[in-house]
Amino acid sequence: MPVQYKDYYEILGVPRTAGNEDIKKSFRKLAREYHPDVAKDKKKAEEKFKEINEAYEVLSDPAKRKKYDELGASWKSGADFRPPPGWEQFGNRNFRGGRASDPEFEFQFGGTGFSDFFEQLFGSRMHGAPGGFGGATAFDDRASAERGRDIEGDILVTLDEAMHGSVRTVNVRHQTGRGIKTETHQVKIPPGVAEGQKLRVAGRGEAGAGGGEAGDLYLRVKLARHPDFDVEGHDLVYEAELAPWEAVLGINLSVPTLDGRVNIKVPAGTQNGQKLRVRGRGLPAAHGRQGDLLIVTRIAVPAKVSDGEKKLWEQLARESRFNPRS
Repeated sequence: MPVQYKDYYEILGVPRTAGNEDIKKSFRKLAREYHPDVAKDKKKAEEKFKEINEAYEVLSDPAKRKKYDELGASWKSGADFRPPPGWEQFGNRNFRGGRASDPEFEFQFGGTGFSDFFEQLFGSRMHGAPGGFGGATAFDDRASAERGRDIEGDILVTLDEAMHGSVRTVNVRHQTGRGIKTETHQVKIPPGVAEGQKLRVAGRGEAGAGGGEAGDLYLRVKLARHPDFDVEGHDLVYEAELAPWEAVLGINLSVPTLDGRVNIKVPAGTQNGQKLRVRGRGLPAAHGRQGDLLIVTRIAVPAKVSDGEKKLWEQLARESRFNPRS
């Protein structure tokens, strides 16, 4: 079915020739502006934040970006779009299949955080076989009973949901020759959910046949990109920019976490790329453990200085015995 085309470059406000750093910079700027935690109109901001995340999900991934760019620049934002031949080989979330006696099936998802356009082109292809998720047909002594196919898709989970948990409403649209049937399911997102983890909703896949049980619904977690943090396992990574004198002399610095700000001591002589650890300020992990917050230092140099500042730098250059090349 046709879906609305998404111009991801326009969404992030970058040209099609933009490099990775420019794309990342634009994403972070927009994500901070539209993050639901800071925006006044939270509902509008949430939709915009999802759209920005989706654009970055595609353009920051070389394989997805290449495939997206193959659509060409002729597509206009807002136009109806049908994927060209061969796209299903890349991995199409809409799964067509079923038993030989059944009409054609098509599954689509709503409420997962991804648009229909993304689902058409970049969603995980659903794998399933009679008898379940890679399973086989089950038989009893009297007649055959066929287990329904499992359905699999992606779900975009924010770091706040990964921290505290949530319950999401997900719609599964089943399209057959008899029309479209929409089912609504409540999906529990537990605290500490990780990238790639599958959330199982038992018995919410395709119906079984011959008395067989229904398949399951699996949603693969994709963590939404955050303007401040990267994620490494259950650790959060924050880049802290320091002025050269702050790195040399040390400083008490206020840094964000998912539960408010904390103060840390940056020791004198801190090097560029050095990691400082704040224990227990990351994402929840197994057995009641908590990941850490890792602060990676980036020493920033002023692009322009005043005449007075220049004289001070020159004085430092004359008096300092430090030589990074010795």
